[in-house]
Amino acid sequence: MIELFTSDTPNGKKITILLEEIGCDFKVIAMDLSKEDQFKPDFKKMSPFSKIPVIVDHENKKSIFESGAILMYLAEKYNKFYEAKDRNVINQWLMAQIGTIGPMLGQHHQFHHYNPGKSQFGEERFFEIANRLYGELEERLSSSKYLAGNDYTIADIATWPWIARHEWHDIGLKNYKNLSRWYLDIASREAVIKGYDLLKNGSVIPKP
Repeated sequence: MIELFTSDTPNGKKITILLEEIGCDFKVIAMDLSKEDQFKPDFKKMSPFSKIPVIVDHENKKSIFESGAILMYLAEKYNKFYEAKDRNVINQWLMAQIGTIGPMLGQHHQFHHYNPGKSQFGEERFFEIANRLYGELEERLSSSKYLAGNDYTIADIATWPWIARHEWHDIGLKNYKNLSRWYLDIASREAVIKGYDLLKNGSVIPKP
């Protein structure tokens, strides 16, 4: 049994999507970030930076924080979506999401979606960066079916939930042919549909 401490965020959805893809037994413990559940002492023991998600693998008696580390752990444990022969490429695109795509789109969310009008510099800077990221992903996917090659991997699982917030970005996903193709391909997977609705509240994947 895997316990997943999470919230309805792109980083949270990464893990439920992978767990649904694997088909293993898991339980979601919803964290209310608005009530600062993440700062409670018991959770902080598992997540030193008070960030979701965290998993507890009761079979192996381990708890793991950081979404990228969780994806790698689960993919290695169940031997899914993380082929040894492709790991060099997979790791590069996974780290690109963790180090660039997620943080930059997250800042775009803060300035453009949550706090519009509070910082012209912040809004313009991160809108420009988000535009560039869309273009860079479009370029990659013009010559590759998935981010790390011909196979669907944890690099795609990590990146896709951030693009699933495209309505917040105001960039126009439909204007990016290859990125849209990739997005819709993944969005049609049964496990992704289930994993996207991680809190079982009827969340529906937005179309381009």
